[in-house]
Amino acid sequence: GGPIAVRTPYPVTPAAPDHDPSRRLLLARGAAIFAGLTAAGVTGYGVRTAMGPPRLDRVQIPLAKLPRAMDGLRIATVSDIHLGPLRGRSHTERIVAMINRLDADLVAVVGDLVDGSVAELGPAAEPLRDLHSRYGSFFVTGNHEYYSGVEEWVREVDRLGLRVLQNERQEIRARGGVLDLAGVNDVTAAGTGLAAPADYAAALGDRDPDRPVVLLAHQPVAAHEAAKFGVDLQLSGHTHGGQMVPFNLLVKLQQPVVSGLGEVDGTKVYVTNGAGFWGPPVRVGAPPQVTLVELRAP
Repeated sequence: GGPIAVRTPYPVTPAAPDHDPSRRLLLARGAAIFAGLTAAGVTGYGVRTAMGPPRLDRVQIPLAKLPRAMDGLRIATVSDIHLGPLRGRSHTERIVAMINRLDADLVAVVGDLVDGSVAELGPAAEPLRDLHSRYGSFFVTGNHEYYSGVEEWVREVDRLGLRVLQNERQEIRARGGVLDLAGVNDVTAAGTGLAAPADYAAALGDRDPDRPVVLLAHQPVAAHEAAKFGVDLQLSGHTHGGQMVPFNLLVKLQQPVVSGLGEVDGTKVYVTNGAGFWGPPVRVGAPPQVTLVELRAP
C-alpha cells in the first residue's frame, strides 16, 4: 500500500482578503440600506412623537420656605409651543384643553410661544384666552419672541388674558399664604422697553427673604443669576429636552439642566421638554410635554 491521493472537488486555498469590488459594494449597499431603514424608523417614530399630543408629567417639588397652608399648590407649566407653519390653532386648543383639565392653581407659559408675527399667527394663539386657573396665568418671553416682533406679541398675549412678567414679580396670595411669582425676559434680549434684557435685580431685588419665590425664566442658564437672589425654584423650557440625540449633548454644553429637576447653586430648576418643536418635526428621547408642578411644604 502506497500513499493514497485524496482529490478534493475544488482547490483549497488560504482565506484571502476580500478584494472583490462588486462584493464589497454589495455589502456597503446592504449596510447603507439597513442604516437607512433604521434611521427612517427612528425618524418616523420621532415625527409621530413631535406631531403627537404632549405627554402629561407630574412632579412634586419641596420648597423649604413654602407655608404649610400652601402645601400642594399646583402650577401647570408649558413652554416652547412654537406656533408656526406646522403647528396652528388646533395645537393651541389641544394644549389649553389639557391644562384646563388639570384644574391648576397657576398656569406658567415659559416662552417660545411663536415662530412668526401676530399678523401671521394671532389666530393660532387665540385659544390661550380660554386658559383657566385659580390665581392667574402668566407668560415670559423666550428667544423666539424676539425674532417675531416681541412688542406686538407681549401686547397680544396680555390681550388674551395672560399676565406677562417682564423683569417683575407678582404676589400670589392663596390659601392663607403668600409666595412671590417672578419673571424675567429672555437672556438673549438686547433691546429697550419691552425688548429689554433679563433684569434679575428688578424682578427679584428688595423682596421679603422669608417668602418663597418661584421664577419663570425661559432658559435654564438664567439660574446662575437667579441663585444670587435666593430663588427657591426656577421653571424653564428652551432645551426641548434635547429634542433628539445627539443635539441633547450640545444643549448640555450651554444649559445647566436639560430636562426635569436639577439644582444650580442652591436654586432648584425644573425644565419642561416643551409642547412643540423647532426645526425638523422630530423628537426622539424627549417627548413633548405639559408638566403639573406641585409645590410641597416641609
